[in-house]
Amino acid sequence: MSMRRVVPVVVIGGLVLCALEFGLGDAKETEVDTIRRLLETQVEGWNRNDLDAFLKVYWNDPGVVFQSGANRVDGFEALRAHYRQAYPAEGREMGKLGFSNLDVITFGSEAALARGRWQLTKSDGKRVEGLFTLLLRKFPEGWRIVHDHTSS
Repeated sequence: MSMRRVVPVVVIGGLVLCALEFGLGDAKETEVDTIRRLLETQVEGWNRNDLDAFLKVYWNDPGVVFQSGANRVDGFEALRAHYRQAYPAEGREMGKLGFSNLDVITFGSEAALARGRWQLTKSDGKRVEGLFTLLLRKFPEGWRIVHDHTSS
């Protein structure tokens, strides 16, 4: 094979590899954007006082785990009961939720970690805040939180 034939093949091969590299980067960015939007919809649900919309982001399965302080809640129904008792029950207000310093890292196409800071402001101006770490998995219905570790 002459040098004239080898150079174009090498250049074209390099361009194909660059295109694949940039294409994979875009795919990861899309997943990160999708997860960020999912968490935004979770906050929006909370701020509408719609607990079911807030909980929709969690994996609806007995295997989902929520940990906060010294407490651990296993399973979606127990998670729902925990939130119902802690917030909208007995006339308690839910307050306004916000996330900041959100960092999302994907591990392949079906697993991700999201971490950041949460803030909850009540109507009297009282504010509580803390950190969270979420493990997410991609299911046919989309990304869902499978493990939530929240601290205040």
